[in-house]
Amino acid sequence: MSTFVSPASNPADRGHLLTEQANPRSAQLDQLSPLELVDLFNQEDQRTVAAIAAAREPLAQAIEVITTALHQGGKLYYVGAGTSGRLGVLDAAECPPTFCTPPDLVQGILAGGPAALVKSSEGLEDIFEDGEAAMADRQVSALNVVVGITAGGTTPYVKGALHAARQRGAKTIFIACVPADQAPAEVDIDIRLLTGPELLAGSTRLKAGTVTKMALNILSTGAMVRLGKVYGNRMVDVAVTNSKLRDRALRILCDLTDLDRAAAADLLDRSGQQVKLALMMHLGQIDADTAQRHLTAHQGQIRLALAAVGKSTPQP
Repeated sequence: MSTFVSPASNPADRGHLLTEQANPRSAQLDQLSPLELVDLFNQEDQRTVAAIAAAREPLAQAIEVITTALHQGGKLYYVGAGTSGRLGVLDAAECPPTFCTPPDLVQGILAGGPAALVKSSEGLEDIFEDGEAAMADRQVSALNVVVGITAGGTTPYVKGALHAARQRGAKTIFIACVPADQAPAEVDIDIRLLTGPELLAGSTRLKAGTVTKMALNILSTGAMVRLGKVYGNRMVDVAVTNSKLRDRALRILCDLTDLDRAAAADLLDRSGQQVKLALMMHLGQIDADTAQRHLTAHQGQIRLALAAVGKSTPQP
């Protein structure tokens, strides 16, 4: 566990941060051809994959902590400013359509609020107390997990949120792209994604932004898999809210059963457009009410629910 830093971070001291340093490999950036630019970006982006691999253990620990909290009725909050905060909002916004989760289950909290999604309000990231207030506004408690995201590791708004979250008993996770000795943080899980200096010095929407998006993909998807919202590698809790998603739902049912498209459509309609329930009905050879009762009893885990009705689960 890292050591907590002072709420005030002196901007003059940030030049030593890994994310603020100049990258010697891009010293001639303004003289490169378009093809040379693409090649250099591609070379540098390989470092994001290596950074994720180096953080595999804390990422796995974070998945387990998030899964436990959500299973127990808690919520997941991403907190950040600028690019980091916008990435948290994006990941949160994509959970309901992908996993049919309630909109408030995973929430992105951005310094400056919704307006900061489309218009920079970076000055608001320097207010430690605003981060604390955000936790109070959402009544964060011991049931919850708060993920602070800050590429350079020093954002006062994020530090304030994490400080308040810990005081409220929540589990805390820190994601930064600098070593812990450059920007320590007192959290339960400390994830450092070290991609090195950016091609454009200090522009952390580049590699730091890419690796952060990769990490959030892993955390949210990993937790939803562990919560039973996936069967095999299919999103069986997908929300059927438009023609594209209905087509996807029908393809999932056809792929996971012996049904043709017409029969799958009938099954989906009888399930109330719920793919997992439809799958449970077909594989368990039971009606919708019985299928729902068993899914509820087994926290949405379709394999456990099928075992409870004496049915084995074929490999998807």
